[in-house]
Amino acid sequence: MIRHIVLIRFRDEVPEDRIAQIFADLHRIRDVLPGVLSITAGRSESPEQIERGFLHGFVADFTDWDALAAYQDHPDHRRVGDALIANAVGGLDGILVFDLAVKD
Repeated sequence: MIRHIVLIRFRDEVPEDRIAQIFADLHRIRDVLPGVLSITAGRSESPEQIERGFLHGFVADFTDWDALAAYQDHPDHRRVGDALIANAVGGLDGILVFDLAVKD
């Protein structure tokens, strides 16, 4: 399984309802793309409070690297990605992506 972790620093003026809409659009990808096992998104609730401005994020689990590649190429993903970039601090600079192979 591949775990796709994305952290976002949204601009201060982006309202929570806009962020919720972006995440709702992201969740719909699971319904149209095979190989997406789960998507979990939201605002950090960490008691450590060391997010360094990355207060929102999501985790998407994929069956394998090919499923992640299909997701990355899918037009719905590109649309959500464009919305994330448009609303993040500094555009792409306000987004951190980390992909991890998860073994049993």
